[in-house]
Amino acid sequence: MFINPAQAQLRGHGGPVRALAVSPDGTTVVSGSFDTSAIRWSLTRNAAEQVLRFHESAVNAVVFVADGRIVTGGEDGRVAVWQPGSPMPAQVFEGHTAPVAGVAVSPDGRLVASASWDRTIRLWPLAGGTPRVLEGHQQNVNGVAFTPDGQSLVSAGYDLTLRIWPLDGGPETTLTLPTPLNSVAVARDGEIVAGGADGRVFFVGPKGDVRGELDSGQVPIISVALSPDSTLAAAAGIRGSVAIIERKARTLVRTLVGPGLPVWAAAFLPDNRTLMTGGTDRMIRRWNATTGDHIGSVPMADNSDPLAAFSGDRGAEVFRACIACHTLTPDEGNRAGPTLAGIFGRKIASLPGYNFSPALKQLDIVWTPETVSKLFEIGPMQYTPGTKMPEQTIGSAEDRAALVQFLQKTTGPR
Repeated sequence: MFINPAQAQLRGHGGPVRALAVSPDGTTVVSGSFDTSAIRWSLTRNAAEQVLRFHESAVNAVVFVADGRIVTGGEDGRVAVWQPGSPMPAQVFEGHTAPVAGVAVSPDGRLVASASWDRTIRLWPLAGGTPRVLEGHQQNVNGVAFTPDGQSLVSAGYDLTLRIWPLDGGPETTLTLPTPLNSVAVARDGEIVAGGADGRVFFVGPKGDVRGELDSGQVPIISVALSPDSTLAAAAGIRGSVAIIERKARTLVRTLVGPGLPVWAAAFLPDNRTLMTGGTDRMIRRWNATTGDHIGSVPMADNSDPLAAFSGDRGAEVFRACIACHTLTPDEGNRAGPTLAGIFGRKIASLPGYNFSPALKQLDIVWTPETVSKLFEIGPMQYTPGTKMPEQTIGSAEDRAALVQFLQKTTGPR
């Protein structure tokens, strides 16, 4: 692959890269970001061709339609369909009442599926018409994928379930796994690959039978991707590296090690070996997944890591899952979530300059060490209903205490 090292990586987003998709011909990549934009990139010119601005908050999911159109799903609950070069979406699908976390397009190009934290999946006809709503998940739906024959849809949820929905209206198959699920992909032979919050990758047959599992070392797994020939699976995680797995052998063959910041998205090029990743450092990186080599020259030191100064601090390691959305000092400002500077003693949803959910403004919570700990003990959806914050809990009391102590020393006056 002959790429100028200086241009091998794609830089342009003002926030962490949340989602990636590659066009069928491999010439274009689209990325979604916490900065509320999507960018269409030319891989032949290694440059941005268009910035897509429509969503009111983070762009969590992107996918290509075979004819070149792009579909984006946002934290604002909307799904947008874009024609290449058009400044605004050609279609907008509205109906979800919570963030859209995943989107997929059917093999025949007729349907868009969207997964949402409102616990539903919606099937939108691209030709227009009433969407079909699939209900059954008891918590956030984090990912969707169509089967290769287009006969079924697969969804992955935080409620520990993987669900297979026949599109002819038949009853769904529900499989309960040992951990919340954050991402799902379907191989060419119909095998389902799901990434779990405990770092395990699960391999499931088309009828819902568990065929195997593998500890990827990425805790939690945020994104899973399959090479076009389905030989390799990539599992990306909060710890900042990506596990490359030989799918049929269920073998971890190598780990791609980046700068230590969370990797939110991964997508293979049609050559089945080049992997694109995007993460908290706002950069889209290229890797040779068959050798493990980073393509291009990029500094790998932690000089861009806001937590580098806290090496060895357990609380900082727990907080690493939060740095994509929150800063610690007022100078850094807000990201997808408000800055945590001065959080202790502040009433919830009272920080000037940030657009909080109306539901949060009605809550009578003041942030203290006890309330912050409680937030992660029972989870944001239960403790602060109406929040846009990703659902996550910290089961260990020691880890919760370490996080609180870290915030106490880093968010106060300096």
